[in-house]
Amino acid sequence: MSFTPKFIYFDLDDTLLDHKQAEQNALHDIYHHFDLFKPVDVSQLVATYHQINSNQWFLYSKAKVSREQLQRNRFELTLRELNLDHSRFNEIGTRYMQFYQNHWQWIAGAQQAFQSIKKDYPVGVLTNGFAETQKKKFQQFDLYNQANHLVISEDVGVMKPHPHVFEHATKLTGYQPEEILYIGDSFTSDVSGGTDFGWKVAWFTDNGEAEKHRKADLIFNDFKNLTKVLKV
Repeated sequence: MSFTPKFIYFDLDDTLLDHKQAEQNALHDIYHHFDLFKPVDVSQLVATYHQINSNQWFLYSKAKVSREQLQRNRFELTLRELNLDHSRFNEIGTRYMQFYQNHWQWIAGAQQAFQSIKKDYPVGVLTNGFAETQKKKFQQFDLYNQANHLVISEDVGVMKPHPHVFEHATKLTGYQPEEILYIGDSFTSDVSGGTDFGWKVAWFTDNGEAEKHRKADLIFNDFKNLTKVLKV
């Protein structure tokens, strides 16, 4: 990557913080906490929830369900699919979020890389997700004090990869789109969304699809490789 950025944005979930592992741990926690899950295996709960939750977030990104519907549906529909008492969706959803917060942690190597990069570059975070949850993460990991700009798509009014999110984040920096590097894990939200708006993108992935690789400016699966390229 023969490019020196003026500003670097990071995605949050599954780029800096290990959302997937926290989600899986929280699902195991609710499985063992509630007796109503006894008729099913924990792997059934995890697989069913992942499928339904992913679809609900897709519908939410297209404005086909509301935030409130998403929060209700992901557990009510999971319980229905598993033939369990779906009337307890609210109780389970609330407890899930409590467990989820207990498992937040940095992705391996991400904290060290973030600390090194912010010494030489102004940095920010651009993330999807519910605002109150992401703000709790910002607070817990001291990102309010360490980042120049923190952007949550819900506060902007549309989700990545919508260009308005990237436009808003760009204006905050005072730089041109082509002077910004975005580091993220999602091909659709981060790689396509960022490059389509004119940002440079470093894709954090183990994805081996060469066609998709051509969309990103840098591919890495170890943060040491990223800091080496950025010379920090």
